[in-house]
Amino acid sequence: MLRWARRLLSNVPESTVYGGPKPQTAGQRVTVNQLRQKHRRRDPITMVTAYDYPSAVHIDLAGIDICLVGDSAAMVVHGHDTTLPISLDEMLVHCRAVARGTSRPLLVGDLPFGSYESSSSQAVDTAVRVLKEGGMDAIKLEGGAPSRISAAKGIVEAGIAVMGHVGLTPQAISVLGGFRPQGKTVSSAVKVVETAIALQEAGCFAIVLECLPAPVAAAATSALRIPTIGIGAGPYCSGQVLVYHDLLGMLQHPHHAKVTPKFCKQFGNVGDVINNALSEFKQEVETRAFPGPSHTPYKIDADDADGFVKELDKLGLNEAASSAKAAMNKLEKTLE
Repeated sequence: MLRWARRLLSNVPESTVYGGPKPQTAGQRVTVNQLRQKHRRRDPITMVTAYDYPSAVHIDLAGIDICLVGDSAAMVVHGHDTTLPISLDEMLVHCRAVARGTSRPLLVGDLPFGSYESSSSQAVDTAVRVLKEGGMDAIKLEGGAPSRISAAKGIVEAGIAVMGHVGLTPQAISVLGGFRPQGKTVSSAVKVVETAIALQEAGCFAIVLECLPAPVAAAATSALRIPTIGIGAGPYCSGQVLVYHDLLGMLQHPHHAKVTPKFCKQFGNVGDVINNALSEFKQEVETRAFPGPSHTPYKIDADDADGFVKELDKLGLNEAASSAKAAMNKLEKTLE
């Protein structure tokens, strides 16, 4: 019996349990372990936010390492001035859409404001929902207060990977006095580093560093054994993240000009392309240039068309019959 069991298990790699997981390949989901390996090799890590299926597909095709379903959806998708209004149920809708559109990047879901602050048990319950209902691989939570450290530790102990977030934490703008950079004084800079270390000790696999002076981000990155992902924190982090709509230059409305951060580089001007396309569509519809013959693909046989007109006449729908006949005559002329 023992020999039979050994024979069945002989093709299972020694480093795996129950035959899996299989070794990472280019077409498989990025894992936390793979990110650790990149960090050890000092290979930069890429992260981009996504909030829906189409943006997730683009991120997947680009080979981005981490896809963050951020609570920034409150601002760039729902039009709020802060990240605070978005609910957990709304975040789960975004998470599910993104999960359907990706096969490669590690999926990280933000815990929205109000869904994890009251207790570690609430934080764990919320994190479980983000994975089970949202299809995420990990969660992100903001801040480094003792209660947040405890929440991060509790979630990790529940078997869920956690990404921390220090510096400018948008959920704390009530305390911070707005969207203000952090780490600009001695005490503030030291606090950033100490908080990042505390989150690491709580079990976080990576830390987002937002809106910090580059030397402070460099110090935090050096002090940690886990990757840092910078956003407005200079070039010395282990990786970088930007908001999908910001880096594409997608949003042109004055509201978005107000909330697009100064540290963001626009790698495209998709907003101009969208505006031009919509204006061209409007013009062609108003001048009846669209749809033309090439965009009117569905045909009705001539005999069926004649029968259709006769039936309309029998029903007393004479104007409808005339309209159908006129449309057929016009289409015939365009095909001549």
